[in-house]
Amino acid sequence: ALSTSLDIGLSNWSFLYVTVSLYTMTKSSAILFILLFSLLFKLEEVRVALLLVVLLIAGGLFMFTYKSAQFNAQGFMLVLCASFLGGIRWTLTQLLMQKAELGLQNPIDIMFHLQPLMFLGLFPLFVVFEGLPLSISEKLFHFHEAGRMLFSLVGKLFLGGILAFGLGFSEFLLVSRTSSLTLSIAGIFKEICILFLATHLLGDRLSLLNWLGFAVCLSGISLHVLLKAMNSKGEKALKLPEEASSNPDLELLLHHTERGE
Repeated sequence: ALSTSLDIGLSNWSFLYVTVSLYTMTKSSAILFILLFSLLFKLEEVRVALLLVVLLIAGGLFMFTYKSAQFNAQGFMLVLCASFLGGIRWTLTQLLMQKAELGLQNPIDIMFHLQPLMFLGLFPLFVVFEGLPLSISEKLFHFHEAGRMLFSLVGKLFLGGILAFGLGFSEFLLVSRTSSLTLSIAGIFKEICILFLATHLLGDRLSLLNWLGFAVCLSGISLHVLLKAMNSKGEKALKLPEEASSNPDLELLLHHTERGE
């Protein structure tokens, strides 16, 4: 819950300093940290192919932040810290949701337990960094046209809350059925859409080197997808003979078949 709240808090905080495109590309590095913690918690095995994936993603990250026209070091570090915490967040989430004895396979169950703790994790930061400015803000106590502004603010918060709930529910559901790495990889399409919208609607500027770096980063992620799919097929192929040998009825049927009966 603490890593989740800090991931969200630092990600939102970074928008004060970075553009949507830089945020999106930097946040894609979360897969590096997910890989790291998956290895530490023995959810993944060390392989040479994984090192290649890590090098591609790290190289791509360097390229799309190198001499960026809208690069901000403080915002970049905030996003990078959020990505690190995101790696811890989703690896631990996978461990929690895939342990049958805990009974947290349902996304609603884990959200019910996590959300109050997330609030407690973010509230001290809110008090320190935003408490005083908000308490003396004209918008809170002395703003004009109170009704219309309050209605607009509550409406935006309500819409954002619904979207956040839907996003959290779908993410937890995916992790419970697959893995944290699969969740991160599935975000490729989302990141491409965000970059397209940021450049066309918000006017974000990206150089050719930045786009090339993002392409290298995506190639590393795509390679991981391919390797993951090949490994899962190999595991299924190995499980079939084992299941057949453990089924006495199937063994008897195969024995009769071999004898021509």
